[in-house]
Amino acid sequence: MTGNPPQPIRVFLLQPGALAQELQALPAQPPAQGFYWIACTRAAFSAELPRLQAALQAAAGQQLVDLHVSDLLNPQLPSHYDYTSQYDLLVVRRLGTAQESAAAPLAAAAARGGPPVLRRIDTSPVGFAVFDQVLLSVHPGDCTVRDAYAARLAAPPPAAAPATTPAEAVVRDLRSGPVAGARLPASPADLMLRVAGHIVDNYLDLRRELSRQLDHWQSELLKPGTRFTNWGALLDARLTLHQLDEICEDQRAAIQAWSEALDTWAAPGGNAQAARELDLLKVRSRDVLEHIERVVHHVRRLEQSTEAVLQMHFSVQSNRTNDIMRTLTALTAVFLPLNLIAGIFGMNFEFIPFVHQEEGFWWAMGSMTLIAVALTAFFWRKRYLTRTGRG
Repeated sequence: MTGNPPQPIRVFLLQPGALAQELQALPAQPPAQGFYWIACTRAAFSAELPRLQAALQAAAGQQLVDLHVSDLLNPQLPSHYDYTSQYDLLVVRRLGTAQESAAAPLAAAAARGGPPVLRRIDTSPVGFAVFDQVLLSVHPGDCTVRDAYAARLAAPPPAAAPATTPAEAVVRDLRSGPVAGARLPASPADLMLRVAGHIVDNYLDLRRELSRQLDHWQSELLKPGTRFTNWGALLDARLTLHQLDEICEDQRAAIQAWSEALDTWAAPGGNAQAARELDLLKVRSRDVLEHIERVVHHVRRLEQSTEAVLQMHFSVQSNRTNDIMRTLTALTAVFLPLNLIAGIFGMNFEFIPFVHQEEGFWWAMGSMTLIAVALTAFFWRKRYLTRTGRG
């Protein structure tokens, strides 16, 4: 049984002290309190662009410029930040597992190489246009991030102990995050940062499975008795990790640019609540940036670990080849004098010592055996012939 298809456009009204309210139509005027969240798929954004522009004009007093519209419609756009005098634009490529819909062909995912966990990584961009009272977000077709966060916004908050001091109130606000029952976002920028943090956290959930797959390959590469043949998948995994590293770098640059722009916002004079909200935005921006740093650190650690185990594998194979060649050389040296004796007694001269004697064969065999044993013992003592341990 399949779930309902994602709605192309969803509109939410977030007001202080109330649950998020989902509207059935695009806003036609600015909200009396709170702000609107207009979340749509990229296909719906392209098809309903005139209506969305009209809604932004009515609710925010400003439309998107044509260049930013092109950015939001581009499915290959890297993460970046831009701004105008009326709104800010942030694009973050989603790092998470792609949720295959019934209409999506599975062959597209199977065409990519590498292990299944890497083939399921989706890096579609999610764009945010942050106005004073409107947040417009453009998502890929499945909209899993949007729908998951919308469900969290609609969850009723649990009963919390009242704060007795202003300091406790600040601490409680700082600890509230994009989880069920958390305090509602106070502004479009706050909501944008929470969704961006949720996007980054989706990749953090893949760390265990990624590490398990690469650790399995590492153990296979280092087994002396196993012939590793999955080189194509390992190469694809290295390329995918490198791609994720580049995506994370773009994400970090975009959030860093947003944070720097946030530092230029003028602190509202005399409004303690607005000043605290601005501080919370800066804290959340640093928190998202710290999560991206964790992603970058983990991806690079996996890359370094994979590269190190490859070098160890080739080093082990080289040592094994050297051991084989050393053993073969020692055995050849053992049999060289034996071949010399056999060649001498195989000559066609009429008079050769021991040829016409009854004990000649046994003398020759005994001397050859003695020479072979002496040389073998000598090479074993010199460790040219050793027993290879298998741990």
